[in-house]
Amino acid sequence: MSFRQRAAQRAAQTRTAFWALLALAASLTALAYLRGLHGVFLFDDFANLPTLGATGPIDNWPAFWRYITSGAADPTGRPLALLSFLIDARDWPADPFPFKRTSLILHIVNGLLLALLLRRLGRTLHGQSMRVDLAAALGAALWLLHPLFVSTTLYVVQREAMLPTTFVLLGLLGYCRGRELAARGKSSGVWIAALAIGACTGLGLASKANGILLPLLAWLADAIVLAPALPIAQAALRRRFAWMRLAVLILPSSIVLAWLAQQGLYFSLHGAPAFRPWTFGERLLTEARIVCDYLALLWLPHPYTAGLFNDAFPVSTGLLSPPSTLAAIVFLAALIAGAVAIRKRAPALALAIVFYFVGQLLESTVIPLELYYEHRNYLPALLMFWPLALWLTGAGHAVPARRTLIVLLPLLFAGMTYFRADLWGNAQQQAQMWAEKNPASPRAQAYAAAAERARGRPDLAVARLRDVHVAADDDIQIALNLVGAECELGHVAPADIARADAALRNARITGRLGYDWFDEAIARIARGKHCAGLDAEVIRRLLDAAAANPNAAESAGRRQDNFSLRGSLALALHDPDSALAYFNQALDAKPDPGAALNQAAQLGAAGYPRQGLLELDHLQTVWKTDQSGGGWSMAALHAWVLKRQGYWQNEIAHLRQALQQDLPTAQSAK
Repeated sequence: MSFRQRAAQRAAQTRTAFWALLALAASLTALAYLRGLHGVFLFDDFANLPTLGATGPIDNWPAFWRYITSGAADPTGRPLALLSFLIDARDWPADPFPFKRTSLILHIVNGLLLALLLRRLGRTLHGQSMRVDLAAALGAALWLLHPLFVSTTLYVVQREAMLPTTFVLLGLLGYCRGRELAARGKSSGVWIAALAIGACTGLGLASKANGILLPLLAWLADAIVLAPALPIAQAALRRRFAWMRLAVLILPSSIVLAWLAQQGLYFSLHGAPAFRPWTFGERLLTEARIVCDYLALLWLPHPYTAGLFNDAFPVSTGLLSPPSTLAAIVFLAALIAGAVAIRKRAPALALAIVFYFVGQLLESTVIPLELYYEHRNYLPALLMFWPLALWLTGAGHAVPARRTLIVLLPLLFAGMTYFRADLWGNAQQQAQMWAEKNPASPRAQAYAAAAERARGRPDLAVARLRDVHVAADDDIQIALNLVGAECELGHVAPADIARADAALRNARITGRLGYDWFDEAIARIARGKHCAGLDAEVIRRLLDAAAANPNAAESAGRRQDNFSLRGSLALALHDPDSALAYFNQALDAKPDPGAALNQAAQLGAAGYPRQGLLELDHLQTVWKTDQSGGGWSMAALHAWVLKRQGYWQNEIAHLRQALQQDLPTAQSAK
């Protein structure tokens, strides 16, 4: 056998081993996650997924365009993430299993793409060898099987975090290929690299804002690994590649960094939004400790973490308050400085470190988002385990021990992921575990209390909520859930009504939780099942408290909610004229055809079609049919789509016709 034949045989064996290892890692991942696929929708799922049925089933093109432009997150609306949900359902309510299954498939695909990227980077640094391919497969397997990413993969709405990762991986693969071709003297490499970054940045950005980081991540990979190992010999081609690099990597990256600096300057001068319980400076200090906590979870994994509830994470109020703040800042600074110092001697390790920190730029620095979420590590940690894999597969001392770790580490990760996914597949156990892990978290305790009420134990919910109530007197989750649980027991204590009143007046974030609770309490009165201590007058007083909240008063949506709830309460008390007056005030606060249709339908369903028609008449006096507001945004595009389709006019006409048909019957019944 000739040397060339032997080389070809070794290459074939290497490819076979690489793909066999990836197939094994993918199968192990699927088995580890299997039980978690039977879990339920959670929290933000209910804030995002109901758009699948907001304007009816998505079974025609007009419905499709209404849905795909309905996103409210980011200026882009994240249309690709919305599109991906159509794989799983075309209406709402829906079964969570298909959503979780698709997310698991996407997670496995990301792991396979990561292995291809690590192999390409590894071959750039060390040439083609079994060791490089094994390290790529191992590094990808450790990321794929890591238990920390269960809370990304099985939390349906975090498809929005997974899809940008897919496009970042595709973009980096395309850029690496383009650089390799250019180094071999082929001008097509310039266009391939440019197209990969441009297209994948756009697609990633259409999934979530994190996609905008692709040019900066590619710039780092090029500077640390690709450019030193793949120089372009031809002067003309080198200049063309340099211009392309400037246009698609350096300029977009500079714009992102300048925007972040502008955001940092703005919030340092004006402070964080009023609904945040920390200052801008406290956020920056706290994020240093949080990123260290992320790194600890990545390198010292365990099956059960705080999960989705980190609202009680202690805030740093100074460099030494707590003392770990300064230590965290020094540690992170040393880590970044060390990566810069070793970039030539250990480029794989340097790239993994700086890649992680750049991946955290949007969500863990100056933008005043909530402080802590595990899914923020999904993209940044892509290269995290590659340097370890290169070391484990390398030559040198303690080779038998390293080979043992090559087998044991993926199995250990898979085992922890299995136990964590199993928890995600059992809503009751999940609620109890998260409450135990987060004793000071109002969200965790409220979620556990809701689970206890769902299984018919409001007494346990009351006991739980009383334990955390003292520490959370301005948190409406605790106060309102406590009143609700007591109501199920038959009587609400006046002291707990007073606490609910105070919470509604003082809560920083009101959101839809208060609306949903009031809606349920009013529906109970309409059914004649109100409990002692929570009658219509008490509900009206609590609505007064909610209206007095200065944070809610600044929001047109919250003012609309409050008037709409007052109208529903009046309707439950069979006072249609008062209900109409409140519903009109709701439209005055925020002219919204969707709200008007809902309110008019309520009036009609309660047997008052005349008032329902008057509600639609009032809408015509306050609503501007062109609500795009101008400019370029997904909200403006959505408004244009609705106007072009005549959607609201058709819905109003349809409801008006139904109310008019009911009018004679209602009048004869008087």
